[in-house]
Amino acid sequence: MSGIGIMEQLVLTYLVLINLAAFAAYGIDKRKAKKSRWRIPEATLLWLAAAGGGLGAWAGMKAFHHKTRHKKFTILVPLLTMIWVAGLVYFRIKS
Repeated sequence: MSGIGIMEQLVLTYLVLINLAAFAAYGIDKRKAKKSRWRIPEATLLWLAAAGGGLGAWAGMKAFHHKTRHKKFTILVPLLTMIWVAGLVYFRIKS
């Protein structure tokens, strides 16, 4: 990872991990839904997107066909992702 500083490396590592966690959470929740078992709360799934895992959440929604009919997910996940991208672009340009 030459060419980027330690802070950028930490942010990138965080974003990779939170997106993997979001993707996995959507898959786990879908599997549990099919088996009528304990579910991951919707708020948790949305918080993962809000915490920077929007791409993983969106990919999980598409890959597992999960929460794709819920308006709050189809609106909030892309919106939260755009906010993160805008913030990253802003701080990258500013620094």
